[in-house]
Amino acid sequence: MNNINISIVLYKNNINAIKKVISSCLSLRLIYRIYLIDNSPIDEFRVFSNIDKRIRYIFNNNNLGFGKGHNIAFIESIKDNIIYHLVLNPDVYFENEVLEEIYNFMEGNHDIGLVMPKVLNPDGSLQYLCKLLPTPINVFVRRFLNFGPLKKFIEKMNYVYEMRFTGYDKIMNVPYLSGCFMFLRTEVLKEIGLFDENFFMYFEDIDLSRRIHQKYRTVYYPFVSIYHEYAKGSYKYKKLLKYHIKSAIYYFNKWGWFFDKERNIINEETLKKLRYKK
Repeated sequence: MNNINISIVLYKNNINAIKKVISSCLSLRLIYRIYLIDNSPIDEFRVFSNIDKRIRYIFNNNNLGFGKGHNIAFIESIKDNIIYHLVLNPDVYFENEVLEEIYNFMEGNHDIGLVMPKVLNPDGSLQYLCKLLPTPINVFVRRFLNFGPLKKFIEKMNYVYEMRFTGYDKIMNVPYLSGCFMFLRTEVLKEIGLFDENFFMYFEDIDLSRRIHQKYRTVYYPFVSIYHEYAKGSYKYKKLLKYHIKSAIYYFNKWGWFFDKERNIINEETLKKLRYKK
């Protein structure tokens, strides 16, 4: 049975990090294909296709962006009737049992379209990657004004926006899950659509999570953990910051800036179900 495909989009990544993420995946027999979608200028990562016959290396000779790269593999999963598709960042790694437990969880809950596990830093500290649908204030204040007297305000905002009040210790239906690890039901992708390729980088995970959340549960599953070497590239490189701003503008143009009725309804329902009290 064709159970799980995995796609990893590469661009000038650390070769040891790529080895770690591939190694995390290969032990599970449920894996049908691992697609390495290489947006790098040279095909130095082709060597990984020799590790295992399940690895398919695709060299684009062009930086297509995150979503468009993964869409290449999504199309293959749909064509081959793969049950689940996992989007992975190349800076993620995990223990052998993680994928099998999430697979079994999805098999028992057919109303779920997307799952993300607990995500940890390499030192074991928690990454707060469950979020409400963002407002422009969430995005721009957090990114550009997180200093001085506004720091306490942003901490209070993050307590709610990042759902820190939950303790991250229970299964939750979350409207925005991180693109570093997206365990997706392929039938849902066929219905909802793939990544919006108008996002070159950043916000495509919010957009896809939101579209799936409209019809299915999008679930945080805390009983297995992965490690994510979170780089925050847009804080370090001006080019990535430009991508971040451009994607934010496109996202709010698409869904609404300050007047987004659906966002308000989804966020209020999420907080109510999680018993948040002001």
